[in-house]
Amino acid sequence: MAERTDTKIIVATGAESTGKTELCRFLAQTLDIPWIPELARGYVEQLGRPYSYDDVVEIARLQIAEFERVIAAGHTAVLFDTDLIITKVWLDVVYGRCPAWIPEAIRSYPATLHLLCQPDIPWVPDPVRENGGPMREKLSAIYRNELEMFGLPYTEISGNGNERQQMALKAVRKVIMS
Repeated sequence: MAERTDTKIIVATGAESTGKTELCRFLAQTLDIPWIPELARGYVEQLGRPYSYDDVVEIARLQIAEFERVIAAGHTAVLFDTDLIITKVWLDVVYGRCPAWIPEAIRSYPATLHLLCQPDIPWVPDPVRENGGPMREKLSAIYRNELEMFGLPYTEISGNGNERQQMALKAVRKVIMS
């Protein structure tokens, strides 16, 4: 595991189709800081078959490697489009189990701030999304509980368009300036 530096790690988290990627793009461009796209999406899209438990565990390993790479690069701040919290919940909800090393890694690599994107914008289906409808609300509550259980700082991001962006921008600027 990489030694933690002073890099400000900001993570967009939340249920599917809650604007995480759009928010990361906006924040990265506005604040001129790097962003790491969601690893799980690309991984699952290239499989050519349904994902498995082992695939999700491998995604967690890749997320840790990417986190270590970013810390080693010495950026002042960086945005992640999802992190291990989402992967842990994915394993818990879909498979009812999660390797013990994943919660340990969450504790070892705490983000400076999570932007918990609320499911108050329309769900847009695509080939890798599977949790529309009431499941979005349920997952949102699970993510909130996980963040609180791990004692990780978060800000809830809600509203539409500019309102959502400005809410996130204010929270991230506060973290970056501290």
